[in-house]
Amino acid sequence: MTNTELTPVHPRFVWVLRIRAATSALFFFLVAVVLDATALREAGLPVGLVSGVVALLGLAFVAWLPRRRWRAWAYREGEDELDIRHGRLVRVRTVVPFARVQHIDVSEGPVERNLGLATLVLHTAGTRAAAVPLPGLTRDEADQMRDRIRLKIRQELG
Repeated sequence: MTNTELTPVHPRFVWVLRIRAATSALFFFLVAVVLDATALREAGLPVGLVSGVVALLGLAFVAWLPRRRWRAWAYREGEDELDIRHGRLVRVRTVVPFARVQHIDVSEGPVERNLGLATLVLHTAGTRAAAVPLPGLTRDEADQMRDRIRLKIRQELG
């Protein structure tokens, strides 16, 4: 199967990733500011040097990484399985047979909800990778996919 057969997640998902990255970058920037104001001042470094470098790295992190991470997410809904792929450095391919699905959740965090997005979560039997998320779907897409998968499961059981 080639990547052309996969469906990319919604483009607004890049903003979810960007906001998460900005939150992480802000934490490291605040730590750098505290270090600049206390411990590093006694080391003789210019005030603001460390926090400035961390701020520049954080901006690059927020501007560049989320778009790469967004492009790495894709999926294919087959007749009897869901194929999910993500990751750039470590590429992950998860194939979930619908027969193994125990229940399905559609979740939305506050950022996703404000952007009209949701995450479909397939829960399977077993402990390793028992919850398989597919983020970056519109709420309607997630609901419709959940309903289609539930229908396929019912047809297999009955």
